[in-house]
Amino acid sequence: MQPNSDTPASIRSQREHYLAGLSKPRDVVEAALTRSNSNLGKNVYLSRDEAWSLHEAERLSSKPTRDVLQNRPLWGIPVSLKDCFDLEGFVTTCGSKALGDSREVAVTDSTVADRLRKLGAIITGKTHLHQLAYGITGENSDFGDCLQPANLKLLTGGSSSGAAASVQEGSAMAAIGTDTGGSIRVPAALCGLAGYRASVTVSAANGLDLWRGGEHLAASFDTIGWIYRDLSDGPLLGAALFGLPEVPPPPIQGLRVGLADGSFLYDCEQEVLATLEAWATLLESRGARMEYFDTAMWNDTKELFPPLQASEAAALHPEPRDHFEPVIAERLRWGASLSQTELKALRNRLASFRQESELRLQPFDVLLLPNSPKAELLAGADHSGTRAMILRYTMPASILGRPAVTLTSRRGAPQLIGRVGSDAELLALTATLADYAN
Repeated sequence: MQPNSDTPASIRSQREHYLAGLSKPRDVVEAALTRSNSNLGKNVYLSRDEAWSLHEAERLSSKPTRDVLQNRPLWGIPVSLKDCFDLEGFVTTCGSKALGDSREVAVTDSTVADRLRKLGAIITGKTHLHQLAYGITGENSDFGDCLQPANLKLLTGGSSSGAAASVQEGSAMAAIGTDTGGSIRVPAALCGLAGYRASVTVSAANGLDLWRGGEHLAASFDTIGWIYRDLSDGPLLGAALFGLPEVPPPPIQGLRVGLADGSFLYDCEQEVLATLEAWATLLESRGARMEYFDTAMWNDTKELFPPLQASEAAALHPEPRDHFEPVIAERLRWGASLSQTELKALRNRLASFRQESELRLQPFDVLLLPNSPKAELLAGADHSGTRAMILRYTMPASILGRPAVTLTSRRGAPQLIGRVGSDAELLALTATLADYAN
């Protein structure tokens, strides 16, 4: 299901509608809520309260001025919240019924929820996620697998599964997600949306503790970000949540773009390769300098990221673990079994890996890579090997703590990866590509 044809496609367009008096927050949010949970499992949201959301909209009943929108850039914008962040009056499940049943209703907002509300956003509910945010497919035995509203035979991808589904169905114009190993980028790509994962350092920038009231999976790698429909909205969303400056886009003429060598792409479907080539051709036609780099340095990611992630996750979720899905409980127990000696050696290797990678990637302004070797994930298929297959493409940015933006394409969308801390420039760059998205 898509938003109605008279619904602005971008947040910036919706803001202009408000300024012109063409729509009111209550009407916009009410229309958005009618699209909620339109997928087969009716599980885009794990919890929502229409009356609460409409009351929030009614608090914005007056027509805004440009000064209001300058100070509250998300004024009247429907936004969904991943259910690993507290929202006052709701229980945070983190995708686990056992965790949800053991918890009280949140009495305060998380920093993310508080910031959204102060910015004028209308939170439409708390969205589905892979249990503990520890997966890439959007499957969940407790709450049901999250299927795409636009194609009931396909999984959304995860772990920010409901976030992507909420934007795809039009119940939200933007969605808060988290990305540890690809959990924003992959569902955005599979659902034909834009997705921005922040640099690890940005979540704590500008004096904001955006993880207060939020649940980590692996704090060393966890980032927060957005899933949204129109690439042109990236700078506004980055500025709103993270306080990033809205900067002029770097010129594409002379931009140095790194492309993975062919050996890295060996398992990509032809459709994914074709989409990657189309974006590379577009950038080159606008003057970017395309150059292949040797990806052999990334061979260690599969030996570094999974055990360190599992160890950090295990520390947050001690025994008993039987109430979690078996595959997740197994990962947690594996992480807990790693000795301090093993972990120290892994962290030393990680430091060396980061140093070498950054040195070799220094010539490039951005990297262009697939998000996934597969253009779709069929619901009900055997996905036991899917996580490892996809993580090979998303782990490099994760392990380096770099920002990345999923470029909108109907099928097989790639990611553009920037340097650590270059978030504002990356968002500005990708915003200039909005007219070329297909």
